[in-house]
Amino acid sequence: MDRLLEAEAVARARSSLLPFTNYTFPKYEADPAHALVAGALDQVVAGEIRRLMIFAPPQHGKSELVSVRLPAYWLGKRPDDPIILCSYAADLAHSKARQAREIVESTEYQAVFPGKTTRRDSRAAHDWALAKPYRGYMLAAGVGGPITGRGAMLGIIDDPVENWEEAQSEVIRKKHWQWYRSTFRTRIWEQGAIVLVMTRWHEEDLAGMLLKEQAGEWVVIRLPALAETQVERDANNEYLGLPTGERDPLGRRPGQPLCPRRYSKKALLQLQKDVGSVVWSGEYGGVPRAAEGNRFKRAWFEIVDKSPALALRARYWDKAGTEDGGKYTAGVLMAKSRGTYYVEHVVRGQWSALERETVIRQTAGADAAKCQGRVEQWIEQEPGSGGLESAQATIRTLAGFRVYAERVTGEKGVRAEPYAAQAEAGNVKLVRGPWNRDYIEELAAFPNSAYTDQVDGSSGAFNKLATARGELPEVESGIAAS
Repeated sequence: MDRLLEAEAVARARSSLLPFTNYTFPKYEADPAHALVAGALDQVVAGEIRRLMIFAPPQHGKSELVSVRLPAYWLGKRPDDPIILCSYAADLAHSKARQAREIVESTEYQAVFPGKTTRRDSRAAHDWALAKPYRGYMLAAGVGGPITGRGAMLGIIDDPVENWEEAQSEVIRKKHWQWYRSTFRTRIWEQGAIVLVMTRWHEEDLAGMLLKEQAGEWVVIRLPALAETQVERDANNEYLGLPTGERDPLGRRPGQPLCPRRYSKKALLQLQKDVGSVVWSGEYGGVPRAAEGNRFKRAWFEIVDKSPALALRARYWDKAGTEDGGKYTAGVLMAKSRGTYYVEHVVRGQWSALERETVIRQTAGADAAKCQGRVEQWIEQEPGSGGLESAQATIRTLAGFRVYAERVTGEKGVRAEPYAAQAEAGNVKLVRGPWNRDYIEELAAFPNSAYTDQVDGSSGAFNKLATARGELPEVESGIAAS
């Protein structure tokens, strides 16, 4: 019976990459994401996919499959087809190649692919070959390293960029792009395959440039650390130039983690909080966006300890109805005093419709307590009957408060322009609070930011105060830093 089970395990390992990985690395724990990636790599081995990009967060196990197990499996299935592997550092590429060589030389490998092992006179960690009669080999180098004079049927690029700082360098990005076109790409044979696996850092990194010029030629697997809503996924894919309408590749519900055995949802939410929206969108969502957009600059926002006591005040709500991974609801409280605008407080979260209405009422109550009940609450009313019903529901929620709904028209950028102009002129200040960083990050990335709820809330509050002409009640109570 044991022999039968062993034979079945060997047969499975010979037929597909994930069983091969499990057979040669029994402690390997595969999540559905790894099964998905392994399935795509099987198609690469079979010649069905010749251009594959995989975008996945750091430390989620992508390199083990792509850069260690795939080369060994490839040479077992296609022993006459060489491999070139490149990474940001030669030492890293050499390490992956060494691990792949050790697999080929293992007893497990011989059970799966008997008679295929390395040549005794060609076993360098960075450059080793299969023993005759086979012609396959594996060559590893750093990006920009020595691969000229050698060709390959499989080219692997595993994280061509080392860190955030390097990715922000236009000089380095151009260097990588030129290396790919003039050196790496010319080493891949006519029917060869290229696999690019990377954490995204910048819109114009190697993957970004390839998608810009060759989007239709690549199969792209984008695996965000936390699953998006369909609206978010479509918006992100459209931004990347990828097809819209495609569901999460793992069928996850919004907010579910990618590899729960490696990173729980709780851990990822803490990471999201720690790294900020720009890093999170790129490294953990596969959608790098400009660290600073073309309308708001970080330096424009002075942070103060308190706003003036005598001021006009309004809170403006940009609502969303999806909890846990969907769009955000944001309520921005702003004050106007002698031509200067103070963002005093921002409440923001991903809530269900019921939770959202509860938070809105609680916040309105807190505003009334601080400001003698004289803060107007404004609701952005979305188009259509659904938007009207949602606005009316919030108005009912805020019975007893000064509350109004407003139907907005025009593009977000146009609506934000008057507020941006005042910020640029130095007429906008932020009262110190824990919300400051996320607020500045979103505005600084606008219009490229993944979310615009705080921009919309700020534009709405600003426009109400700017056009009030005194009819909003002045409140004799300043808001101190929280």
